[in-house]
Amino acid sequence: MGYFKRYTHLAPLAFLRFAFGALMFFALLRSLLNNWVFELYIEPQYHFHYYGFDWVQPLGEWTYLLWAVAMISAIGVCVGYLYRLSIITFTITFTYIELMDVAYYLNHYYFVTILAFALCWLPAAHYGSMDAWLGRAKSADEAPRWTVDLPRVLVSILYFFAGLAKMNSDWLIEAQPLKMWLPSRYDLPILGELVDEPWLPYAFAWFGMLYDTTIWIFLWWKRTRIFAYITVIIFHTLTAIFFPAIGVFPYVMIVITLVFFDAKWQLALGKVFPSAPRKWHEWRTWNPALAKFILPVFLAWQIFYPMRSQLYPGELFWTEQGFRFSWRVMLMEKSGAAEFKVVEGSTGRYVWVDPSEYLNETQEKQMAFQPDLLLQFAHYLGSLYEEAGMQNPEVYVRSAVSLNARPSQPIVDESIDLMQVKDGWGHKKWITAWNDEIHGW
Repeated sequence: MGYFKRYTHLAPLAFLRFAFGALMFFALLRSLLNNWVFELYIEPQYHFHYYGFDWVQPLGEWTYLLWAVAMISAIGVCVGYLYRLSIITFTITFTYIELMDVAYYLNHYYFVTILAFALCWLPAAHYGSMDAWLGRAKSADEAPRWTVDLPRVLVSILYFFAGLAKMNSDWLIEAQPLKMWLPSRYDLPILGELVDEPWLPYAFAWFGMLYDTTIWIFLWWKRTRIFAYITVIIFHTLTAIFFPAIGVFPYVMIVITLVFFDAKWQLALGKVFPSAPRKWHEWRTWNPALAKFILPVFLAWQIFYPMRSQLYPGELFWTEQGFRFSWRVMLMEKSGAAEFKVVEGSTGRYVWVDPSEYLNETQEKQMAFQPDLLLQFAHYLGSLYEEAGMQNPEVYVRSAVSLNARPSQPIVDESIDLMQVKDGWGHKKWITAWNDEIHGW
């Protein structure tokens, strides 16, 4: 327990707060300027939900207000003004945004959510903040070491599981899906001349696996930290260049990983918002008792929840049971097509439905190969036709899905009436068995 009696400078945590708030503000602003709020959340007539969160829905034109509140609270987090209110507000609004449609799920959205939640419990505004400068919060230049180490642990967990997930035969032996992705970047200057080299996908695959599984260790070790961080910059810059669809995630990791550095240049925040320095024993009005109860549970969840896929039979990349929230970043190329047959149970009359009539391009693409989304949309169609007067509607899906360039096969048996299938945490027996195998984690 001696670790919990150690103290360290607050500057790295204060810089994390500043950088995190700034990054989130510009990420949300980027989505506004690109009209993604309207295209993804307001315009579509149907939205896929996470299991148990079907009550979370876009708010129509009020979705813009939700965005504005998230952006304003991100600024408050950045400068440390009304910090506790700002970080709690940001966490709630961003999490709501994330939950509005599972078709847009990305690992880095989840990372933003868990980091924001952790910051709700940490004393990130007692140094280099407007609250400390204005006397709204007691200024300090030290706090328990665990408050600064917790974000470092979260980053380490992300890297570790991302590396573990790459230890599979498709990634390391077949260099898939990199073999498919890299040639499409022939237009890049200099690097574009290399994309057709047969060794390049294997180099990327093995480097990616070794990087993710070890980089967090070298970031913790002071002697290797600067060299490790240079590698972080190189790795994530290459990721951003070759895979621009991944969005702001590479830049988030480049900036957030700075939390591993000890207090030196981060002290500049204390000059921007100067306040009286205090040691821990001089200001400890911040009571970490509740945090010490909540955060260990939260941390245990981050360790065990990504491993839940081991509880399900079948190939994870095919069934996707336990796939989300497990740091499996860009590990597969899965594509598909689906059309739905709605049958009137009493008469046998039927109609074929094209999903593009109800979904945008991203929603349709994601639904076509994700079984739980196929099930959701089937139930939606059934309810629509029932409201229109169809008696006892039955809904069937004809699907064809390809995983990592393999031949397509149905992911759901066409003879199953999906209106009789309920979603849940248990194994989805209605998903067809995959006719191949991927070895490894």
